[in-house]
This record gives sequence, structure tokens and C-alpha cells, in this order.
Amino acid sequence: MVKQILPKNLSEVLELISKEKYRFCAGGTDMLIQNHNLKTLPIDFKDNIIYTFNLEELKGITEDEDFITIGASESLESILENKITPQILKDTILQMASPAIRHSGTIGGNIGNASPAGDLLVPLYLLNAIVQLQSLKGIRSVLLSDFITHVRRIDLRDDEIITKIIISKINFDKHQFVKVGPRLSDAISKLSFLGAVSFHEDKVIDLRFSFGAVNITVVRRPEIEAQYIYKTKEELKNSVDELLEKYSEYIRPIDDQRSNKEYRKTVALNLLRNFIEEL
Repeated sequence: MVKQILPKNLSEVLELISKEKYRFCAGGTDMLIQNHNLKTLPIDFKDNIIYTFNLEELKGITEDEDFITIGASESLESILENKITPQILKDTILQMASPAIRHSGTIGGNIGNASPAGDLLVPLYLLNAIVQLQSLKGIRSVLLSDFITHVRRIDLRDDEIITKIIISKINFDKHQFVKVGPRLSDAISKLSFLGAVSFHEDKVIDLRFSFGAVNITVVRRPEIEAQYIYKTKEELKNSVDELLEKYSEYIRPIDDQRSNKEYRKTVALNLLRNFIEEL
């Protein structure tokens, strides 16, 4: 029989998962769809469930001089409305889902679901997000790009829960998030793109790109970005064909019910080109 537990605090959660395997449900916007039951009303969960939406230890947004920390059960809408939230995250959330889903869906859930089409993952990869995990044994911190290992696979041990997401405080001279889908927001992305750049005296000092829904995880290649640091804006623009060629081998989308791989790859590379050419 599947257990469904509503704990009072994080300590209770850590005790439970130290003894038995559970899945976590915060907003449930993905889990309810994945486990829907056409025959009966109750959700057809196959695993033990711990509901975390009421745990204050998993909420809140705080900042210090260098970092912003977001609780794993903080809703997308509350992140959007918080004055601490970087604009690059707000611009992405504004194109995610409907207001109703944004009030339920959480940042931790978006990460834990580990879908290549997860919109919020695209800026989190770009911002070098760190996922904080907790168990009775202690706290473990993992780069998001290492935490998500494959489609819907994450480096979460049976006795751990995602508690916080930590991002660096970075302001870019220009950033642009583009979601390609059948509707502006309330639809799963066919693909998504985020570009960000900063200059000093006309030379590139920071350059980042991330792509969603074009590979098994979000595509970000810091080793390619680093090759264009200290180029002038004009040199960067003149290098756009070379840049597209380097990214081309990592843009490996699939055919599915939403789109086909040729369309996805063409549009992804065109979005990169447009971002560079419009600087």
C-alpha cells in the first residue's frame, strides 16, 4: 500500500527518508499528470509520497553579498514577485505555464522533474546554480549541471531531499530568453534559448548561452563561451558562423509529438545567431 504523508517539519522528513524510500510532492503540477488515473478519482501514485508544500524550512528567498538562496518549495509565482529575484529569472518565469500553475509549481519540483524542456532549468544552468541536498548525515551541494544526469534522472540519494537552490548574483549588459512553443506561455516548449553577455570597454567579459529541449539535458558549454572572452563586440559578431558550428554538435534534439529534430536544431541555432547579430 502506498503511503502518503504530510509532515510537520523538515526533521520529520529526514527521519522518514532515512528508513524508507519516498518521492516528494510540492506543487504536484508534473506528478499529477504523470500519475493520473482515468478510472478513479485518487491520483495513482506508485511510490510512497511525502507532501512538502507546507514546510517553512523549504521556503523563502534570501541574499548576501554574492549569492541568492531560494527554498526548494518556493512557488514560481512568489519567485517572480520577489524583488530579490534576478530579472533573468523573472523573464523566464513570465513565459512559463499559466498563473494558476505558477502559484503551485515550485523551483525544486522543476529541478527534480529533470525534463529537458523544463523552462526554469535554462536560466539556472546559465547562472551556475547549486542544488543543496539534506539528509540526516548532513548537507551536500551539487552543481545543477551535475545533479541532472539524464532525462528525468537526478543525483538524489534515497535519504536526501532538495532543500535550497543557490545562484550567483550576476547582472548582464544584455540577456534574452526565447521560448518556442504553440502558445506564448501555457504550453511545453518545443525548445528554448537564453543568451547573456557583458562588456567592458567594448570587450566581452562574460558570455553565456543555454538551450532547452535540444538534448537529454540543458545544453551549456562554458568551454566554448570562454573562447570569446576579451573579443570586441565586432569580433564576436564576425565569429558568429564559427560559434554556430561549435554549438551544432551539441544541439541534438529528437522528434516527438511537439516538433521534429530538424526544426528544433535550425531554430536553436538561428536564435543564437540573432542574439549575437543584434548586440
